[in-house]
Amino acid sequence: MLGRYHYYRLHPFTVAEATGRFVVPVIFKEIPISLTGEKEAFLSLDKFGGFPEPFIKQNIRTLRKWHQEKHDRLFREDIRDIEPVRDIMNMQLLGDMLPERAGSPLSVNSLREDLEVSHRAVSNWLNILEAFYYCFRIYPFVGKNYRSLKKEPKLYLWDWSEISDESVRFENCVGSHLLKFVYFLQDYEGYKAELYFLRTVDKKEVDFLVTIDKKPWFSVEAKTNDAGVSPHLHYFKNKLNIPYSYQVIKKSGVDRFINKIRVVSADAFLAGLI
Repeated sequence: MLGRYHYYRLHPFTVAEATGRFVVPVIFKEIPISLTGEKEAFLSLDKFGGFPEPFIKQNIRTLRKWHQEKHDRLFREDIRDIEPVRDIMNMQLLGDMLPERAGSPLSVNSLREDLEVSHRAVSNWLNILEAFYYCFRIYPFVGKNYRSLKKEPKLYLWDWSEISDESVRFENCVGSHLLKFVYFLQDYEGYKAELYFLRTVDKKEVDFLVTIDKKPWFSVEAKTNDAGVSPHLHYFKNKLNIPYSYQVIKKSGVDRFINKIRVVSADAFLAGLI
């Protein structure tokens, strides 16, 4: 019955949760950057992911066993027992392929060709994997004065520790923090908050955009190094009139403004979320 309960979604640990920090950002205001940073918590999350067992134990052997057992139980028990999937082996192959495709535009047609199955089958399997919290997709932003010409979503994993590529794993970690923040704004605060990415047909792209009521609030570009501000942050900031833009980098101890773009360490930025 409507009103009898509220719907809240659980998420992996984040920097703010792991350190006991809880400062809810005010919408359309600057994200409250941590002055001290939370380097150790962030590095542990980046390496071991946010699921409790591997994160708390922080042991590589435990992490390997976690990955192995999670896959076995997901496909051989959870999905098999609940969903009528005929070709569970090919679906498991799809699951094995997804970590290498995280952070990139997801082409169902390309996956279909690799697996030699139908488009409908791959689409159905992806929906099931999302329902079982294996992966999630974010879509390109479409606004009144801006329309992405490419419609493919980008895919990320709930357990980013599966991703071997450092830069992709870092981007996924940042994206998961932002997804939790957006879901908090939806589930707890009641805002129509959404997480998108930005991309044009000529390959201008920014990793993430958070909106309230379809109005851009802030954009985020995740970088493992501090080689310079992405020009695409400037482009979209001016094109869409985005109030705040951040280049979030893995290196600790960084917080400066460059032409209205805030370049900030991931541990300090993520500690300002939920």
